Amino acid sequence: MKILILGAGRVGQSVAESLVSEKNDITVIDTSPERLRELQDRLDLRGVVGNGIQPSVLRDAGIADADMLIACAPQDETNLVACKVAHDVFQVPTTIARLRSPEFEDGSALLDKTGFAVDRVICPEQSVTAYIRKLIEYPEALQVLEFAQGLVSLIAVRALAGGPLVQHSLAEIPKLLPGLEMRIVAIYRQDKALTGLDGATRIEPGDEVFVLAATEHIRAVLEGLHEREQPVRRLMMAGGGKVGLRLAREIHDDYQLKIIEANGPRCEYLATQLPDSVLVLSGDSTDEDLLTDENVDQMDLFVALTSDDEDNIMSCLLAKRLGARRVLALINRRAYADLVQGTQIDIAISPAQAVIGELLAYVRRGDVEAVHSLRRGAAEALEAIVRGDRKTCRMAGRRIDEVGLPKGAQVGAIVRGLHRSDGSEAGDDARPQVIMAHHDTVIEPNDHVIVFVPRKRMVREVEKLFQVSATFMF
Repeated sequence: MKILILGAGRVGQSVAESLVSEKNDITVIDTSPERLRELQDRLDLRGVVGNGIQPSVLRDAGIADADMLIACAPQDETNLVACKVAHDVFQVPTTIARLRSPEFEDGSALLDKTGFAVDRVICPEQSVTAYIRKLIEYPEALQVLEFAQGLVSLIAVRALAGGPLVQHSLAEIPKLLPGLEMRIVAIYRQDKALTGLDGATRIEPGDEVFVLAATEHIRAVLEGLHEREQPVRRLMMAGGGKVGLRLAREIHDDYQLKIIEANGPRCEYLATQLPDSVLVLSGDSTDEDLLTDENVDQMDLFVALTSDDEDNIMSCLLAKRLGARRVLALINRRAYADLVQGTQIDIAISPAQAVIGELLAYVRRGDVEAVHSLRRGAAEALEAIVRGDRKTCRMAGRRIDEVGLPKGAQVGAIVRGLHRSDGSEAGDDARPQVIMAHHDTVIEPNDHVIVFVPRKRMVREVEKLFQVSATFMF
């Protein structure tokens, strides 16, 4: 697929890195020759210097035969205009825009083909906020991702000694947790994936376990692998920027919240935007005396969301040493995130990784509904709809052990009933069924199938399984 990316900032670079690794033809447009030079030195792509809203620059970048434009420049206005020019002047089939303003949402009349012609809106700040909210709700988890309209969740959790399932084999799980349907799709031990999971595989303390289950069963699954932690009630946040303010607005009714912000004018603005129940403090989140005075040792969760990776790391390490029960850091540099994850910092979140799945769903072949990047891009979980029948699609009408999945890839769950037999979406009165997959489970047309892919190079093979032959008519 030929893809143009407008903007070589943090998001643009992460998007380019992910898409290049899948052998797409990538061109990046940016006004900074230095950023493009550095990107070209690392990745196999083409860089074009210029203003991406100018037709001449887009033409030089090869937009005339591009399949997609991803506009992720810093300014919303730039991205909107670029999508409009790409659609109206060059008839680009798919346009995606990064938009920070909540005024522009998917489905808005302003974004349809007669407006700015944006097919899909991505907002990294909103994606990160939703990601963090799940981790606040389930503090034992390392990651919580939803599929099939929220009916199924994939959770990553660190197995602790004393958990009911820990030091037991996978074959023993049904007896240990009777009546609880779940599927362990991957186990990482000492940062390496265990291959060939079977009934004899044992869960050991310290393992990072990926489990698929109906969302209503998440709590029970977590308790099977990790002793239940106290729910989060008291939360301290370092940084009141775009992510911090968005998160505070969404959670202030449910938690006791304190925000530390170093910028004085920003503190004043935060105080006008949030209710009196939220305590906004002007200061440095790496100041030991400030954290001590504000009782960081009584916090259930300390979240560092400033724009400075080093400050986020240091404030989390300090908060943990002073007694905060759990700490979470927002880290833009992937190398930093890999370095600190699982140390004294409980969770390191990469904003770009939180949003990359939304883009990958548009790049994937087949009827892909959702994609989530896992293990900082090394693995992936995707949800796709099975179309066609046994004659036209390799997935339809076959048992899972007949499909021919690449070694290591697993069908974890199937959701049946979200679509009618003619392929149209079922109504509000539909009662979809969540099925935990086994080797003899038969996949039916219109099923939503959730597949765990341990290595990204397998993705193309998995995609082919969902594609229908040229003779299929829908």
